[in-house]
Amino acid sequence: MIPLQRSLGALRALIILAGVCLPAVLHATDLKIATVAPEGSSWMKDLRAAGLQIKERTAGRVNLKFYGGGIQGTDRKVLRKIRIGQLHGGVFTSNGLQERYPDIVIYGSPMLFDTLDEVDFVRSRLDDRLSAGLEKAGFVSFGFAGGGFAYLMSNKPVKGIADLRGQKIWVPEGDPSSYAAMESLQLSPVALPVTDVLTGLQTGLLNIVATPPVGAVVLQWYTKTKYITTQPLSYTIGLLAIDKNALTGISAADQAVLREVMTKLYKHFDAQNRIDNAKAESALRANGMQFLQLDPAEVPVWRASTAAAMDKLAASGGFSADLLREARGYVQEYRASRPATKAAGSPQ
Repeated sequence: MIPLQRSLGALRALIILAGVCLPAVLHATDLKIATVAPEGSSWMKDLRAAGLQIKERTAGRVNLKFYGGGIQGTDRKVLRKIRIGQLHGGVFTSNGLQERYPDIVIYGSPMLFDTLDEVDFVRSRLDDRLSAGLEKAGFVSFGFAGGGFAYLMSNKPVKGIADLRGQKIWVPEGDPSSYAAMESLQLSPVALPVTDVLTGLQTGLLNIVATPPVGAVVLQWYTKTKYITTQPLSYTIGLLAIDKNALTGISAADQAVLREVMTKLYKHFDAQNRIDNAKAESALRANGMQFLQLDPAEVPVWRASTAAAMDKLAASGGFSADLLREARGYVQEYRASRPATKAAGSPQ
């Protein structure tokens, strides 16, 4: 029989050991992340699958909770909730993070790109720098998912600036670049959050939107428009950004799992979105959407006008003028080296 004192000593040792070890086993971090991606969409399914993989590989220590369908509000509301700790991250378009890191909008400069090949050339040189800048601003990201080119979608044919006069043209809330570009063309944009656009089209508050084809299909905007003008207006990107402070209680090993899984997912999104845009374009054609070309004579006018607006915005501190010049330089370098490029939206 083991002496009582010896038994009590062993029990105390077990209690001390449990006190040291159990928190490491039981402590879990829930990361609450907002997105406008509709519930049931392929984007939400992939996000949730990645979250489940992270939970399994960290033995439940890291749990991603996604709130889809825009139920957490606009990008501004999401950022405010992140600031006070109600949320820990969000899936944003680039302009949604501009107030925290202005340079993130550089790819969306109006009419900067004509082709996806140009986009790839510039992104290969600037993606890492933008990710580093975003992290310095307090957010961890996992790469960018290109959303494709935004095109004008309307209820009346748009082939030139005259067709836009007097129209109610949507620009995303909190997107000074798009707003300035529309004003430079002497138009009157209507700023609304993405979550209010369909209602705006239904009520007549809006009659023209700019979006990639896949966005028009997923968000059902195509049901309220008849025409699409295929001049690339801006290149869109999406990204998952998590507040760095929310990761401080997560071990380095578990953070590595988080980064590995989500980086792989965003590489998948980046490639899959191009396929989805091509499919969405085919679906829009099959649905009776009429595809139009902008008057070629107007393209240089639009480009010069919007470029001047971006220069003015950069000069006022909206984003880095040097970075804008660098991005434009890379586009010109690509065009000079490869005069024959694929048309925007063509499969890569």
